[in-house]
Amino acid sequence: MRILVHWLINAVAVYATAHLLDGIHIRSFGTAILVALVLGLINAIVRPVLVFFSIPFIIVTLGLFLFVINALLLQFAASVVGGLTIDGFWWAVAGSLLISVIAWTISTVFNF
Repeated sequence: MRILVHWLINAVAVYATAHLLDGIHIRSFGTAILVALVLGLINAIVRPVLVFFSIPFIIVTLGLFLFVINALLLQFAASVVGGLTIDGFWWAVAGSLLISVIAWTISTVFNF
């Protein structure tokens, strides 16, 4: 049950981000649910591998390279899911940051 709640929170965060940022476009809330699922799978499978092989860059940039990884994974999710489009890399950076902040805020407010 807890996984479903986090999935729904991430879907709301993706949907809200698409409406708050001009460079991210989403077709519907159903698409946001699919994007949240794809992002969850990508973050569980691909992200650890990328982080492991990027450790030198992460250390040199004092962790800022993680923003690049998150943006690339968001763009990858957009390429997999047809109803999400991102206008450029910097929109992906802003989108990944905003998705994280919104999801964290909702989780904190509702104590999940």
